[in-house]
Amino acid sequence: MKIRLLKASVSPNESGSIFVLAIAACCSNTSASHTVSPQGHAMFAELELYGHEQVVFCSDPDVGLRAIIAIHDTTLGPALGGTRMWNYASDAEAITDVLRLSRGMTYKAAVAGLNLGGGKAVIIGDPHTQKSEMLFRSYGRFVETLRGRYITAEDVGTTVRDMEWIRMETRYVTGVAGEQGSGDPSPYTALGVFVGIKAAAQIVFGSDSLAGKRIAVQGAGNVARNLVSRLVEDGARVTVTDIFEEKAREICREYGAEYVPPEAIYAVECDIFSPNALGAVLNDTTIPQLRCSVVAGGANNQLADEERHARMLAERGILYAPDYVINAGGLINVTSEIEHWSREQVTRKVESIYDTLLRIFRTAEREGILTIEASNRIAEERIAHVRHIHRTYVGSPSIRNG
Repeated sequence: MKIRLLKASVSPNESGSIFVLAIAACCSNTSASHTVSPQGHAMFAELELYGHEQVVFCSDPDVGLRAIIAIHDTTLGPALGGTRMWNYASDAEAITDVLRLSRGMTYKAAVAGLNLGGGKAVIIGDPHTQKSEMLFRSYGRFVETLRGRYITAEDVGTTVRDMEWIRMETRYVTGVAGEQGSGDPSPYTALGVFVGIKAAAQIVFGSDSLAGKRIAVQGAGNVARNLVSRLVEDGARVTVTDIFEEKAREICREYGAEYVPPEAIYAVECDIFSPNALGAVLNDTTIPQLRCSVVAGGANNQLADEERHARMLAERGILYAPDYVINAGGLINVTSEIEHWSREQVTRKVESIYDTLLRIFRTAEREGILTIEASNRIAEERIAHVRHIHRTYVGSPSIRNG
């Protein structure tokens, strides 16, 4: 399958410039008529690999904005996904991250039963030193140009305050404060990870009680903090690490957890390893170090290579909870702003992650497949069925005139 370039244009607006790549997969052997650099060829190879609909590059030098918005699939509905702000080592690293994250959002929404597609955005910069009202307002103007195809929310490196700045320029943002907003999604992400860990414990240990279980938590952000609180309350013995040592030590002091340096977390002897920071932490180097029975955490794209590293975990007898399933609580929470769910409805839907994971674990065991294969199948079947309905009924006289 090749990628055909449908549109590449630069459109100036009042807040900067926007470079749009609208792409489509095509089955012919006809190549695009233009030439690309080796870096461009690599980027299009990634687009082909992940099957994106649209990628948007946003620039406003006056406020220091460099951002990428990736829309993966809108079959189920508008693409909803957070905006991450991170000091990437290179533009290529940022592109790879946003492509993987947006694809994960498609699968996350599909498995969670939400009528949403998958999208994600990254702002390239240091979230500790480069944030400003004007940067996020400028970014909000770019989100507005997509007219609802992409709806943004909070993510790593961004906060509710940042979402409120974005809201000044577009209504296509969730996770804001106030009566109409759903607020910080991290407590709900943590709740989903917590019940997901309990589901995994039920499969591996025969009980979902975490009393006496040792759990190694990688990360000390808002999700990790909320998760550690729940784990300790349930009787678990917790070890914590983070690249920001003082944040990890603060959590340890507050909840009586043990601290280890970041490089030591993989070799901690534990029952459950819970990655709750950045992606690609499960790879050729780290998987052989693991001394656990379960991997279950809130980080996105934990597997550096989805199939190969999932298989490595399985071959070592480690049960893997697919990340986009277990961490869907935050997405469910921000969806409440669109669907007008009550807090009680949101909590019930997040807690249903427990049953979803049990289904995935049991399907994988019964059919002799990887847990990631079982969850991917659920997502892909739902998307395929909805796509079939759209193709079959949209525009038919009975529906149009009914």
